[in-house]
Amino acid sequence: MIEDNYKHQGMRRGLVRKLREKGIYDERVLDAIGKIPRHVFFDQAFLEHAYQDKAFPIGHGQTISQPYTVAFQTQLLELKPTDRVLEIGTGSGYQACVLLALGAKVYTIEYQKMLYERTRVFLPDLGYKPHFFYGDGSKGLPAHGPYNKIIVTAGAPTVPTELLNQLTEGGILVIPVGDNKVQKMMRLRKTAEKKIEKEVFDNFSFVPLLGEQGWK
Repeated sequence: MIEDNYKHQGMRRGLVRKLREKGIYDERVLDAIGKIPRHVFFDQAFLEHAYQDKAFPIGHGQTISQPYTVAFQTQLLELKPTDRVLEIGTGSGYQACVLLALGAKVYTIEYQKMLYERTRVFLPDLGYKPHFFYGDGSKGLPAHGPYNKIIVTAGAPTVPTELLNQLTEGGILVIPVGDNKVQKMMRLRKTAEKKIEKEVFDNFSFVPLLGEQGWK
């Protein structure tokens, strides 16, 4: 049984307030972040870090993303309940929980075997049940596509064509693209079979996307 007391809930409300001040306007996204007990993704010793707006290491060279980054990417997805969403990079599982809280059907793939094994057991214990996969997410997950939305939670050198191919018409891909230090957040909307509309947003810093279409 996880503990989620008044102190935790108060810290979450403070985090949501901070995200709103930083420009997150989608109330559904803020509501989801306000419900998910982010502290359970942290060791007890690091509780004070759980509701700060910053990334934090989770081992294996990976991080749990900064809450603002999670909120910003999620907001860009324009999620509708029942959307089929592919998440590239399960990591801690926190982003997947936010997607599930918004009513999406989530397929999540992780490149790091240890993280995959840990999160696959941990999230269902919290009551969150995405479809888990282990493998090279840079190539997507074509066997279960197409997807209404795809979110990439690692920095890519380029936009993998295979991900665009796995989007439905009208679908959205949100992906950070750049070098392995700084990336621009991009939203690519598939308006027709061969037509992609691209929007470019702020700089972010993600761990590198590993795999055949990422940083090998």
